[in-house]
Amino acid sequence: MKVSKRADVAPFYAMEILKTANEMADGGADIMHMETGEPVGGAPSKVIEAAHAALDGAHLGYTEAKGDPRLRARIAQHYDDYYGQQVALERIAVTTGASGGLLLAFLAAFDVGDRVAMADPSYPAYRNTLAALGLQTVGLPAGPETRFQPTVELLKALDKPIQGLIISSPSNPTGTMIPRSEFEAVANYCEDAGIRIISDEIYHGITYGERAETVLAYSASAIVANGFSKYFAMTGWRLGWMVFPPDLVRPVERLAQNIFISPPALSQHAALAAFDCRDELDANVARYAENRKILQEALPRAGFGDLAPSDGAFYVYADVSRLTNDSQQFCQEMLRATGVAATPGIDFDTARGNRYVRISFASDRATVSRAAEALIRWLNGA
Repeated sequence: MKVSKRADVAPFYAMEILKTANEMADGGADIMHMETGEPVGGAPSKVIEAAHAALDGAHLGYTEAKGDPRLRARIAQHYDDYYGQQVALERIAVTTGASGGLLLAFLAAFDVGDRVAMADPSYPAYRNTLAALGLQTVGLPAGPETRFQPTVELLKALDKPIQGLIISSPSNPTGTMIPRSEFEAVANYCEDAGIRIISDEIYHGITYGERAETVLAYSASAIVANGFSKYFAMTGWRLGWMVFPPDLVRPVERLAQNIFISPPALSQHAALAAFDCRDELDANVARYAENRKILQEALPRAGFGDLAPSDGAFYVYADVSRLTNDSQQFCQEMLRATGVAATPGIDFDTARGNRYVRISFASDRATVSRAAEALIRWLNGA
């Protein structure tokens, strides 16, 4: 029987490493999971309590396709409180994870054959989902000199027009943020050129200095993706949200009605409490900051090369070119030799990712410390 060519996309190597690591753990190996962006603490206590209350008393049927109006109103309040941005309720859609929201955005904003650019390196699901939808992906060769982020100069250097640009600040895998002046310049350039920006802001709230800016401050036509997985530590609840410009509100609603019906009701009830958990969530960020410092000090001692400046998120993107020219094989060897699971850079950059690995520090401090010590011993031959 026929199998669609749409499914012929690259695997997500982080999940391949996770699978191998879990198999080793089942066999008794001591595994330090640093391959996925999984906040180790889990959902805040008030979120768990709200979920229990909803199970006991709420009718967990379908909500509106764009989500429970109460949660959408709370998200709108968040934009006013956190960013000073007023967002109309109808522009907000609660989605089945930020990934589900990105699917809606791609379907609503672009047609088959359209060209959508993103920095290399970037989250692999962007290009793989776009490819499955019949869109062309355009990699921008962003390196240390641009903080691994898009710039106006990189956009101007493209030989053909693009219809969309995906940005992420802080980014996965590097954790870097776009400087405010460059962010505004990119947004203005795209507005003038008719390029739709999709800003993945899932790591907002997890920064180690300057607060992240939303693209809504610079663009009236941009789409925002965010969700409850990272800062709010609710990965398995599969709940995100999107902010759409007025011209996409109805197209997105129609698509959501047909593809998802509605986001998960239980998760929506629980997420209402998430915005009241700042103290607990900010304590998570403080722990990430400690873990970040451990790796920034230990990895150079182990022999890793330059580290991308981790302005936010919970990743170190490390140059391993002095150690290997095959990051996938390197990560497999590292896992089997040390029990440290990390993600090869080819997940994020097919052209240059063979020289990089991504290590997550979203785990507890003890795990990060043990991993750092294991890498130093392994690479120094101790």
